[in-house]
Amino acid sequence: MKTDHLALLREGAPLTTRQQLSLTLQLSWPAIMAQLATIIMQYIDAAMVGRLGATQSAAVGLVASTTWLFGGLSYAAAMGFNVLTAQRVGGGRLADARNILKQALVLCLAFSTAMALLAAALSSSLPGILRADRSIWKDASAYFLVYSLFLPALQLDNVTAGQLQATGNMRTPGIYMVVMCALDVVFNTLFIFPTGTIRLGSLALPGAGLGTAGAALGTGLAELVVGLYLLYFVLRRSPVLRLEKGERLHFDRQQLRTILRIAAPVASEKVILSSAQIVSTAIVAPLGTVAIAANSFAITAESLCYMPAFGIQSAAAMVVGQSVGAGRRQMARRLGWVTVLLGIAVMVLTGGLLYLLAPQMMAILTPDPEIIALGTRVLRIEAFAEPMYGASIVAGGVFQGTGSTLVPTLFNLGTMWGIRIPLARLAAPRWGLPGVWTAMCLELCVRGILYLIRLVGKHWLPPEGQDERA
Repeated sequence: MKTDHLALLREGAPLTTRQQLSLTLQLSWPAIMAQLATIIMQYIDAAMVGRLGATQSAAVGLVASTTWLFGGLSYAAAMGFNVLTAQRVGGGRLADARNILKQALVLCLAFSTAMALLAAALSSSLPGILRADRSIWKDASAYFLVYSLFLPALQLDNVTAGQLQATGNMRTPGIYMVVMCALDVVFNTLFIFPTGTIRLGSLALPGAGLGTAGAALGTGLAELVVGLYLLYFVLRRSPVLRLEKGERLHFDRQQLRTILRIAAPVASEKVILSSAQIVSTAIVAPLGTVAIAANSFAITAESLCYMPAFGIQSAAAMVVGQSVGAGRRQMARRLGWVTVLLGIAVMVLTGGLLYLLAPQMMAILTPDPEIIALGTRVLRIEAFAEPMYGASIVAGGVFQGTGSTLVPTLFNLGTMWGIRIPLARLAAPRWGLPGVWTAMCLELCVRGILYLIRLVGKHWLPPEGQDERA
């Protein structure tokens, strides 16, 4: 019979290093598949829009960093609730966990609705703010407007999938992220291209011909369908979180303060990283349409490389959070190292593949040889940063699991605005896009080293003797 390592963790039983690694791998694979499915969706969007031309590709690439900002805030809003749920499940306080879920659904969806209204109001002026050529303004604004309207659907995905992962159920979110990917292909095919563009044998498929807006609409609808199913699953079928008779929603001030303490630094981190990406986009925009498109496609291609680390990050946040909830401080520390070392090893492998397969990855996204050549060059620069980037990603999940999110945010603030942006500004006029990506490579290496230094210490752990079940 298969050993339930997660149950052993909650019960306080000892776990060998092999069992810790087995638990990490068991939880990481579904999360990795979910993250890969998310990136494959971006790949699909980029590849399909890339067939429309360099102008449309540049339009989507221009607003990508701004979509990350709003998407990052959505993730941060859910993160505080998800960490607290993991800790409550680890401590066996399941009624508390269910109430946290209810608070998350109400408050996060209200937050995402406000974000959607703000983003929609920004859509028409955003291309001008980013100093883009007027030829791509219309397509960029249309894409961002449709993206904005589906922010509540994205938020629903983040809350429901994150809450299930917090209970140890990584499989269901992973499967349905793959389903989302398949739906994205279907919806994009119907919305991006005109009728007759895509054919199955002699059958011409119908199409709305919406171009870049169609790509955003296809993705948004895929997110909505999966989000609604995961909502049903978590409320009706999850053995831990499903609705129970007599348990009503109540807003717990102490819990909300704890959630805010966890989520605020994560939100700040997302603002720091995404605003720096927006500034980087503004640095790249004057380099021309080819540079904008190559930058966008290279970011999409690179994300396929580092998404496995984000899957391991999800597992790290959950197992460390449950260890804290179970009062197992030293187990949290050991699992932190196991997950981070696994993340580094995976990123060494994917970084090597990124270097070798960069031309093929770019060719999938665009037929333009000039964009392929420039994208290949910058991807091979970035490949050298992947191991340390993986260290920072997974260590970030470890710190999130304990609720220690402030210091990592300060690290990101210092490296992004103290290293990447100044170096990119200096390098872009002289070395173009490769100079911007060299600055990124150096910054990610420094960031990873800082995260490892913090992991070596013990300040990210709950104080010795503290009642972590409180």
